Amino acid sequence: MTPFLDLIDLDVAYPPRRVVSEVSLQMPCAGIGCLLGPSGCGKTTLLRAIAGFEPLQRGSIRLEGVELSRPGWTLPPEQRRIGLMFQDLALFPHLTVADNVGFGLRGWKTRERQARILELLRLVGLDDEARRYPHQLSGGQQQRVALARALAPRPRLLLLDEPFSSLDVTLREDLAREVRGILLREGTGGLLVSHDQFEAFAFADEIGVLHEGRLRQWDSAYHLYHRPADRFVADFIGQGVLLPGWIEAGGRVKTELGELDGAPLSGVAPGDAVEILVRPDDVIHDDASPLRAEVVERAFRGAEFLYTLKLPSGARLLCLAPSHHNHAPGQAIGIRLDIDHRVMFRRETLIA
Repeated sequence: MTPFLDLIDLDVAYPPRRVVSEVSLQMPCAGIGCLLGPSGCGKTTLLRAIAGFEPLQRGSIRLEGVELSRPGWTLPPEQRRIGLMFQDLALFPHLTVADNVGFGLRGWKTRERQARILELLRLVGLDDEARRYPHQLSGGQQQRVALARALAPRPRLLLLDEPFSSLDVTLREDLAREVRGILLREGTGGLLVSHDQFEAFAFADEIGVLHEGRLRQWDSAYHLYHRPADRFVADFIGQGVLLPGWIEAGGRVKTELGELDGAPLSGVAPGDAVEILVRPDDVIHDDASPLRAEVVERAFRGAEFLYTLKLPSGARLLCLAPSHHNHAPGQAIGIRLDIDHRVMFRRETLIA
């Protein structure tokens, strides 16, 4: 089956600096994806290449099997059936909400244009605000106007470059979920650029983690968290620490908190030093456990506390515990490990 969006071995450069290197990924029809990473990792440059604003030094970009870019040739942005929604929104302050939405429909017949504007305003929940101006709306409402305007010409793919970053965290995640639902109802694919993993989790089916211009992993949020492809992804997604351990016979791993069971691993031998990725939900508070750790810090999160714990060796762990277990810094508490997804590294290389 032909991928909806297909990026094949892309290089993008601002000579002499290469910004994106060897990036390949595929999205299914009307898929919802996200490019996630820290500032300067190349995610916006990659988005601009998909939009047609940056040429390729290597590789190919295809949408529904039609080539959009290759080295030495780029289909003009206006011919790509790709919509854009940027961080600054760029709403026209002198135009009403309805006229902003209809700005890209100037070639349409009047009746069709008005019907499409009304359809989109209803879709984004702003049909009562058609005659208002952007400055009369809240930040979230302005985001919806920008979304409706981007969707008006019926693009096959909508590119979103951190459009929610100016909003508070709760509203950002809520709006990301809303936009996802709207795209699905419209049958439009979406690709978001973000540095916020929770926004990415709320929006996307598949997420690409970029670092230093390279795509480290393209996967579901679940697998990014539980099966990170490398040390950078493990550190960037979620919270966790790397606990020292040693390989024993049969693939068992000895740690300060006891032995971990598991099938033998390729590429390691008894005695090899490894590090185990331990997430806060892998550490269980258990008063009956003989293993003790000192509470160093605690952060109240309503239903839970996030504890920072210190082991006798000085190693640190994070632990999520119900908030009725209220322990002050300096107290020792019982803990045990309950790791369903064992992820280990040796010399910067993922081995399981």
